[in-house]
Amino acid sequence: MSDDVLSVIPTDPHWQPEPAAAERAASLVEDLAPGLPDGVDVEIDVTWHDALTVVDCGQNLQKIGCPQCGASIDTEWWADLLEAHCDDGFATLVVVVPCCGAATSLDALEYDWPCGFARFEIAIWNP
Repeated sequence: MSDDVLSVIPTDPHWQPEPAAAERAASLVEDLAPGLPDGVDVEIDVTWHDALTVVDCGQNLQKIGCPQCGASIDTEWWADLLEAHCDDGFATLVVVVPCCGAATSLDALEYDWPCGFARFEIAIWNP
């Protein structure tokens, strides 16, 4: 059985809240997240990342579209990119896409199943 994770991330990938604000947000998420059928609360993880980190949809990623030319981007390119940055995160989101050679931002790519980048994340496990 696989886990489902619902991640809440800021719209600004560089932003991180103060600890008190993060606690309030996590409390709100906990109030909104339904419990499991057997009465057990869902697991919620609050994480501050030192570097920009991908928050991806794992195996659910169907396709990636280029915001510049509209072409599909090979998911193998994406997988190689993630592997290259898995230990240290991303120093920048600027990238040259393989389809048309245009410079764009990774958070501007069109992901079929949501993906994002963040330095702060609230993850709700099996909501």
